Parts: sequence; C-alpha cells; structure tokens
Amino acid sequence: MANISDVTAADFQAKVLDASKTKPIVVDFWAEWCGPCKAMAPILDEVAAHYGDKAEILKLNVDEHPSVSQQYGVMSIPTTIYFKDDKPAGQSIGLTDKTELMAHIDKLLA
Repeated sequence: MANISDVTAADFQAKVLDASKTKPIVVDFWAEWCGPCKAMAPILDEVAAHYGDKAEILKLNVDEHPSVSQQYGVMSIPTTIYFKDDKPAGQSIGLTDKTELMAHIDKLLA
C-alpha cells in the first residue's frame, strides 16, 4: 500500500479532520480478519495512485481504534467515509468498487 497511510485515534484530528480542509480525505475502516477489507485494499491503492496529491486515502483499524469507529457509527466493515471541510461528506458500506469510490471523490473535488 505505497499510496495509503494508516491513521490512529491519536492522529485522526490532524490527518483527517484538519487535512480535509484542503483536500478530500477518504478513511477506510477495516480489520485484519475481514475478507472484504482485504479484497478492497488493491482497489483503494489504485484510487490513491490515480488522485495523487488531490485526495488522500487512509486506513483505520477498527480493532485497534474502536473509539473512532464508534464516533462515526461504523457498524460493519469495510466502511469508507469521505471527509471534506473537517466533517463526513458521504460514506460507502461494504466492498466498494473503483467507480463508486472515484465518483464520491470527484464530487468532493468539484
């Protein structure tokens, strides 16, 4: 995952909320044991490579940082939440294809 960084509860404010004031931030809520999460990883990597510096994709492990997933009402994984201007601006639940991910990001870039 060369194009994707991890985010934790400790740096969520800086990496997601503050950073989303300048560009869309996409947070993939996932867990190591989740099959669909693993299937989505290469899709997210492709999307991250496509957008480069225009948008950022981060991964948050729900097992390691349950407080953040609870704060955003994540009940099943994978869940992808799109942030803009320091708040959620959309979400996808379940295995999401490249077209849907890009449509959400393009809307935030428009």
